[in-house]
Amino acid sequence: QVQLVESGGGLVQAGGSLRLSCAASGRTFSDYVMAWFRQAPGKEGEFVSRITGSGGVTRYADSVKGRFTISRDNAKNTVYLQMSSLKLEDTAVYYCAGDARRGWSPRDYEYWGQGTQVTVSS
Repeated sequence: QVQLVESGGGLVQAGGSLRLSCAASGRTFSDYVMAWFRQAPGKEGEFVSRITGSGGVTRYADSVKGRFTISRDNAKNTVYLQMSSLKLEDTAVYYCAGDARRGWSPRDYEYWGQGTQVTVSS
């Protein structure tokens, strides 16, 4: 079992930055691919980014490429999402997720955090 707790969300102006954190406890953190998804009101969950257990391979949705950076610190059992040049359309609840295998869909991930709200204002 893996427990995930996100933090770092909040209200930010368009063009600003935020860093989300996801702290994990339970099984060996480095065994897990970690991902970030987001869900805006009235929309389905959307893949944002993922990172392999070693941190060596990352992937991003086209909508955030060049603006968001995913990273992890296995010594701290934490994965991060650095978000820059935020846009109004980035407003959503952001969830971190973990699984032993890589995937693009929320269905591919077994473990989930409770989510953290990110609101981008004009």
